[in-house]
Amino acid sequence: MLDGVSLDQLRTFITAADEGSFSAASRKLYRAQSVISQTISNLEQQIDVELFDRSGRYPKLTPAGVVLLADARNIVTNVDLLKARAKGISAGLEPELSVVVDVMYPIAAVTQVAKEFRLQYPGVALRVYVEALGGAVQPVLDERCSVGIVGSLPHIPPKIAYERLTGVTFLMLCASDHPLASYSGKIPKDVLAMHTQIVLTDRSDLSKGREFGVMSPLTWRLGDLFAKHHFLLNGLGWGGMPLHIVRDDIENGRLSVLQIEDVPPEGTILPMSAIWQTSSPPGPAGRWFIERLKQIPTPASTIPAAKSPGKNAIKSKL
Repeated sequence: MLDGVSLDQLRTFITAADEGSFSAASRKLYRAQSVISQTISNLEQQIDVELFDRSGRYPKLTPAGVVLLADARNIVTNVDLLKARAKGISAGLEPELSVVVDVMYPIAAVTQVAKEFRLQYPGVALRVYVEALGGAVQPVLDERCSVGIVGSLPHIPPKIAYERLTGVTFLMLCASDHPLASYSGKIPKDVLAMHTQIVLTDRSDLSKGREFGVMSPLTWRLGDLFAKHHFLLNGLGWGGMPLHIVRDDIENGRLSVLQIEDVPPEGTILPMSAIWQTSSPPGPAGRWFIERLKQIPTPASTIPAAKSPGKNAIKSKL
């Protein structure tokens, strides 16, 4: 019976686990809930293992389900990689490679790979776009780009295959002369709510109606990370930025790292992935681009000490 396990069953299992319910999985996969439930039940019968505990309101992964979920992800990823390599072998080299990069991803890494790409594939035209949130996924869905480097949109849509890259350290900051910079100890959420948060907004509709990391009802929304960086430097609010962009500002005392209640002091890791349409995996050049990105050392994740401690010193509790 194990030989009869299908990729569709594994993809359905993964989606149900990621979405938290069979009904949510049915909406994501555009199938009836009964079909999702039956597909997973058939999988459980075939492998003779209960994957979900259905005694509560929502199905919950069993301990065995947690273990097998990781195996299912590996199988699906490896099959996608096989398809990508097979396409490259059979179809030959692509004439152009279009890549959309999440604005959070270190552009220095992309630049280094692009320089090597020019030598490796001199006959392949390269197009690179930089977008945020769903804007880094939409071009892949629309087939305007064959590869996406994404991270700030936590849910990857159906029909998209992905491969993990090294994550990016993400910090909450404010200008050194902002009132929050002088707060003593961990900053409670109700104190944050008293100050304007600078939020990066999505130019696509993929995250419409959803908020990511918004902790204050007072927000200014910007569609550009460069603009957000300058708003923070000028004390117009507080907000999150990738460490590799603000490292120099922290070292020179222009920005202060906020210690927020329930947020790790070393910041959070924003997972990054390379994505492509499952039906159209990257060819040899795209495959090389992704593999090379994996090999590029990422910027150090340790938060630097400020060169001018007096500017960032904790003064008094607000």
